[in-house]
Amino acid sequence: MGAWVKAVGAAGAAALLAACAPGGESSTTAAAPTSTAAVTTSPHHDHPSSSPTHPPRPTRTVTPSRSATPAAPRLTKVLVFMVENHTLGEMRDQMPWTAALADRYGYATTYHALTHPSLPNYLAIAGGSTFGVQDDADPSSHPVRGASVFGEAIRAGSTARVYAEAMTGTCATTPSGTYAVKHNPWAYFVDERAACQRDDVPLDRLASDARSGSLPGAGMVVADMCHIAHDCPLATADAWLKTEVGPVLAGPDFRQGRLVVVITADEDDHSGDNRVLTVVASRDMRAHQVVATPLSHLSLSRLYAEVAHFTPLRGAAGAPSLAQAFQLTVPSP
Repeated sequence: MGAWVKAVGAAGAAALLAACAPGGESSTTAAAPTSTAAVTTSPHHDHPSSSPTHPPRPTRTVTPSRSATPAAPRLTKVLVFMVENHTLGEMRDQMPWTAALADRYGYATTYHALTHPSLPNYLAIAGGSTFGVQDDADPSSHPVRGASVFGEAIRAGSTARVYAEAMTGTCATTPSGTYAVKHNPWAYFVDERAACQRDDVPLDRLASDARSGSLPGAGMVVADMCHIAHDCPLATADAWLKTEVGPVLAGPDFRQGRLVVVITADEDDHSGDNRVLTVVASRDMRAHQVVATPLSHLSLSRLYAEVAHFTPLRGAAGAPSLAQAFQLTVPSP
């Protein structure tokens, strides 16, 4: 069985394997006392197309060593795509394109959301804390003071942008139609409202930014209530991700090694322990990786800080490093 099957079980394997051409496989294990998290790896091509369904390659299980010689620093941008309210197993079984992307690059097997419902998880990614929020109310009920990862990226000399589907105008602070402000965390950070009104934009902007190589240093893409799999099936969300992520992978930011793409879910559906599928894709990932390091939304918040060179916010400062877990090399400040 392939790395995906070995890590998360046989269910859904047929759908994934049908998306990939058959290939041989072998495995070995090497121990290194300088690290504690096992990572399953397999080599992949350096220049992916917009489709992740490349033939699987032989796999091997290694333990990453801190003494390994890193690749030349390249990553300067993070772009996060969100899915709603589904477990790792559900996403694996019902999202074949996303599953194939995970099998092409890498994914985490023990990545957990922090709480329920949606909003506090989004705030944790954007701000390193749930800020005591326990519901999905609008920014008028939960004005958050202080910095977000988007504002900090700008202050650090990078750029930031949130792309929100079905949002009219910029930085909309009330829901409208299929736009849900609870999935747009920057709109809650009142001290950064001017930057939000400039750089929290409708989804239409994403395609041109991807084509031109002008994706932001700190970016997030939020689908509407259907395409995010809140009101529609995961298969619909999977097709939407293929449409939106595919051009990003084909764009110059990804192809030239500047961009890491992350796909994760805000929370599970209350059926498990809040473990969600988190896919990580970077051109310079030297091998397919199945990461068992315990990670969370605070680790994702920390990734923004590590790539854009600012101090991780609040609880993100003590979170396990997603960059280190996936052996991503970020440039020195």
